[in-house]
Amino acid sequence: MTAEATIDTGTLLERYLQVRRASEELCKPLAIEDYVVQSMPDASPAKWHLAHTTWFFETLVLKPALPDYREVNPQFAYLFNSYYNTLGPQFYRPHRGLVTRPTVAEVFAYRAHVDREMERLLTGAEQKGWEIPEEVIVTGMHHEQQHQELLLTDIKHLFSRNPLYPAYAGDYSLPARRARRSPGPMRWVKLQGGLREIGFSGDGFAYDNETPRHKVYLRDFAIASRLVTSGEYLHFIQDGGYRRPELWLSDGWGAVQAEGWKAPLYWEEKDGQWFQFTLSGLRPVDPAEPVCHVSFYEADAFARWASARLPTEAEWEVAAAGVPIEGNFVEDGFFHPIPLRDPGEGISQLFGDVWEWTASSYSPYPGYKPPEGALGEYNAKFMSNQYVLRGGSCATPRSHIRVTYRNFFPPQARWQFSGIRLARDL
Repeated sequence: MTAEATIDTGTLLERYLQVRRASEELCKPLAIEDYVVQSMPDASPAKWHLAHTTWFFETLVLKPALPDYREVNPQFAYLFNSYYNTLGPQFYRPHRGLVTRPTVAEVFAYRAHVDREMERLLTGAEQKGWEIPEEVIVTGMHHEQQHQELLLTDIKHLFSRNPLYPAYAGDYSLPARRARRSPGPMRWVKLQGGLREIGFSGDGFAYDNETPRHKVYLRDFAIASRLVTSGEYLHFIQDGGYRRPELWLSDGWGAVQAEGWKAPLYWEEKDGQWFQFTLSGLRPVDPAEPVCHVSFYEADAFARWASARLPTEAEWEVAAAGVPIEGNFVEDGFFHPIPLRDPGEGISQLFGDVWEWTASSYSPYPGYKPPEGALGEYNAKFMSNQYVLRGGSCATPRSHIRVTYRNFFPPQARWQFSGIRLARDL
C-alpha cells in the first residue's frame, strides 16, 4: 500500500474513530435478525463485516504493536479471517450465516475492546516507546470503508429475498431529495490519445494495485457525457437484448441462459410495468436514473447493441483526470443512483452513483510488486478472471475514492451498484 505522509497520532485516532463510527451508523436501521443471515455465498452477514474489520486492526496492528495485548477470543482469528492464508485458516465463507455466536452484542463489545486498545496505542506510543504502524492503520481504515459499501450491498441483496420488500432506510421518492427532470441527450466527448500516464503517484493513500504510475498509448477516442439511464436500458430489453445471442460474449450468453437473466438484478415486471427493489423498498423503475446492478456481460452487450463499446480503464482515467470528485456518495443518504441534475458541458457522473464497468481485465500494472506479508494478499492474488470498475457508487464513502482507484469484480457479478458508460473509437 502507499501510505499518506506522516500525520500526528491525535489526527490519526480521530480519523480512525470516525471510520469506526460510520460503520455502526450504517447498522442503526437494522433489527437484530438482519445482522446474522447470509443470502448468498458472495455476500456476508452484517455482523461478520463488523467483526472482520475489527479483526483486521486486532491482527495487523494491535498484536504486533502492543506487547501486553489480550484477545477477546482467540477463535475469532479463525471465524473472521476472510482470505489471508499467511495469517491462518479461515471459516468456510458460504457458511458465515450459520455462525449465530458470538452474538451481535458480543461483536459490538469486541469492536469496543479493539477501539479502546487502538486508543491506548495511539495515545501512549510516545511515552511507552511503541512503534505505530501508520501505513497499516490507514490501510485498515480504507479497508473498513470498503466493507461499509459491502455491508449495504449485502443488506440490499438480503432484503430483496424477502417477499415483504422491506426498506432499509429513507424515502427515495421525496421530491426534495432527487431531481425528476430528464438527464438530456447523451453527448460524445472527444479526447486526444497519444502517450499518456495513469496510476497513482505522490502523497496520500492509494492501494498497491494503483501503482506504479506508467505510460500508456491511447488512440483518439470519444466517451459518453453521462451514464446510461434505466430508460435507455429498457429500450435494450424491449428490443430483445436478452434474446439475441449475437450481442453477447459467449460466457455472457451462457450466463443469460443458465441464470435466466431478463433484466438487471432487482428488476421485475408486474402487469406490464417494471419495478425495482431499492434500499427504500420496491418502486417503479425511473427512466431518468442511471441503470445499475448489471454485470460486465450485460454492460458489454448493451454497448454492442448501442453501436459503442466500454471504455478501457486507461481511457476512463484520462477522461476523469482533473475532474473534481463530486457526486452521489453514501453520505448523501440516497443509497441509490439519482438522475443527472446538471448535465453541463463536459463529462458528468464520473464519480458516485454507480461503479462503471471498463473493458479492462484486472491485471498488474507494468513494474508492479505486491507488498510483503499479509497485505500482499489484499489485491495481488485476485488479478485473474476479474474486470476493473471505476468511479465509486452511491454506497461508497466520498473520502474513499480517487481518480486512480481500481475496483474489480468477476464479470457475472451484479449485486454491486455497477453501471455503464459508453465509449467509441474515432
